[in-house]
Amino acid sequence: MESRWLSVNEIATYLGVSRDTVYRWIESRGLPAHKVGRSWKSKVADIDEWVMSGRGAEKESLEHKRAQE
Repeated sequence: MESRWLSVNEIATYLGVSRDTVYRWIESRGLPAHKVGRSWKSKVADIDEWVMSGRGAEKESLEHKRAQE
């Protein structure tokens, strides 16, 4: 069975962040989402892949990790 599309509120709850953070990530960090009418929607599998890829990580955290290697 195919997963349903999540709203911004559901994405925020799923990731444990605010709605504003979700909107900011869509705009600046490429959080995978599609505009449906006036709403943004996304699939859980796409969100999980985005998080696991590290694209949602803070730049400072990534730079700090690389400096330690």
